[in-house]
Amino acid sequence: MPWFVLYTKSRNEKLVADKLRGMNIEVYCPLIKTRRKWSDRTKLVEEPLFRSYCFVNLAEHERAKVFTVPGVVRYLFWLKQPAIVRDAEIDAIKLMLNEVDHNLLQIESFTPGSRLTIGSGSFADLSGNVLKQQGRIVAIQLDALQLIVKVDLSKTIVVR
Repeated sequence: MPWFVLYTKSRNEKLVADKLRGMNIEVYCPLIKTRRKWSDRTKLVEEPLFRSYCFVNLAEHERAKVFTVPGVVRYLFWLKQPAIVRDAEIDAIKLMLNEVDHNLLQIESFTPGSRLTIGSGSFADLSGNVLKQQGRIVAIQLDALQLIVKVDLSKTIVVR
């Protein structure tokens, strides 16, 4: 059975995952442990690695079952087909989260005008200037192609 990507309401990832487990649906919501500081204390909390996303492993004909859970918005689609994640990719995420210190996982911020080289994906080894950054998304103007691409830093390797 394939892993499908569910899009959830904001801050509902863990709740959706718990409810789906209660329905005997195999679900994976990768969590990282981060330190949060309040005015009176510091606490270790678990938050989703991919905000608003969960992965469900079920047969194609069972896909509609998830919509009975509050917080589920829709499935993620790619090329007009439900997005499917391979078992090897889910295993790689699990392995990475088990072996890497979660404090080392962070999203960097880049200032407009700084130079970046894309290290993975379709635009690997192309360089350009940062135009702007909004959270995990960086807009880069590529020199070679004279176009602007938006790169998701949680999915793409970039090098200064």
